[in-house]
Amino acid sequence: MLKEYRTVSEVVGPLMMVEGVEGVKYEELVEIEIQTGEKRRGRVLEVAGDKAMVQLFEGSSGINLKNTKVRFLGKPLELGVSFDMIGRIFDGLGRPIDDGPKLIPEKRLDINGVPMNPVARDYPSEFIQTGISAIDGLNTLVRGQKLPIFSGSGLPHAELAAQIARQARVLGEGEKFAVVFGAMGITFEEAQFFIDDFNRTGAIDRAVLFMNLADDPAIERIATPRMVLTSAEYLAYEKDMHVLVILTDLTNYAEALRETSAARKEVPGRRGYPGYLYTDLSTIYERAGRIKGRSGSITQIPILTMPEDDITHPIPDLTGYITEGQIILSRDLHKKGIEPPIDVLPSLSRLKDKGIGRDKTREDHADTMNQLFAAYATGKEARELAVILGDAALSDTDKAFAAFADEFEKRYVSQGYVNNRQILDTLELGWDLLKLLPRTELKRIRDEYLEKYLPLDEKGAEDIG
Repeated sequence: MLKEYRTVSEVVGPLMMVEGVEGVKYEELVEIEIQTGEKRRGRVLEVAGDKAMVQLFEGSSGINLKNTKVRFLGKPLELGVSFDMIGRIFDGLGRPIDDGPKLIPEKRLDINGVPMNPVARDYPSEFIQTGISAIDGLNTLVRGQKLPIFSGSGLPHAELAAQIARQARVLGEGEKFAVVFGAMGITFEEAQFFIDDFNRTGAIDRAVLFMNLADDPAIERIATPRMVLTSAEYLAYEKDMHVLVILTDLTNYAEALRETSAARKEVPGRRGYPGYLYTDLSTIYERAGRIKGRSGSITQIPILTMPEDDITHPIPDLTGYITEGQIILSRDLHKKGIEPPIDVLPSLSRLKDKGIGRDKTREDHADTMNQLFAAYATGKEARELAVILGDAALSDTDKAFAAFADEFEKRYVSQGYVNNRQILDTLELGWDLLKLLPRTELKRIRDEYLEKYLPLDEKGAEDIG
């Protein structure tokens, strides 16, 4: 029989102080029964002597201190997991919201997970195809990697997230693949967009969705990514699946963390965020990876909107330290109608070299990637020079690179949100664009690949001597 406490001394925002407690543990699940008989849930945030601070998931409105009963359940917040989760939609605390049958869990798992032994980690080295050229060709995603998308307010990161969830797959026969999608603090319209897109395209058949809406309690937002990752770990390490986790929007998560920190009267860090923001984000990001001896993997694509498009803001800044690169969406490209507006020059995948090449994508991938990247950078410089000095100041080579940059944006980067390009199509498109440049300028590609993929009778632009 669980002991019942009627010693609530204070309620501040989402926090409740309970006095005279015994044997209470950090992260323990709490049941709160208010005077109307309604039951709410919370978790122990802090224990000091005989006092416990409880974080309420459903908010504190309507609570009467004298008539509130509190029971400590002796276990952490758990998620009931089952293979039948695939194809289902849950709220931010793992309760089904899709009018489907009740889920019968195979087991219940602590949402905080078990730390992964660094020695047991396997190095990410296998390609994941997203069907998006700017990612697959130039900033390749690798199984077990964490590759965030840095966006800005109003940019189409929702469309990009839906496209990746719909198109992503692993190459190879018999590989089991699933997408676990978690949304935090999004509007009802955004949630409906994702649900409709998953249902319309059939992507729901291999996906698990967790939806925390903007009007849901902020505290639920803190639990949502851990619910997502708990289900992903179950599918990856117990069902041997390759799981792609997409989390949007981590900025809303960090705001909820700041709100809770302020309610606890903690000393704020940069821009009011708690000083442990780095540590807290790492408990999410570091749950991606591969384990030696296990065939499953977890790959993460967290999406965050940079406040005021500031990449030095604490959330993208700290995320950059923990993750292996970033995909950056550009407001300038968005204004030009480029879809998706991925800015390939500041974007980076630190593991891209590990997931490409012979037997993974194709032997020429690394060389063409380097050449396309360098040619686009040169072309952008030529365009800027033309703005200052006029076209007459450009050499023929400069003009060729400027024309290449324009075509690269129109044909390679801008592919729309429904065009699913296979990796070989992306590589062929790259070669097609390189024909716009003088052959003598293709200095980053080995001669053997030039002869194989760009024979002299197909060289395109005339060499400029």
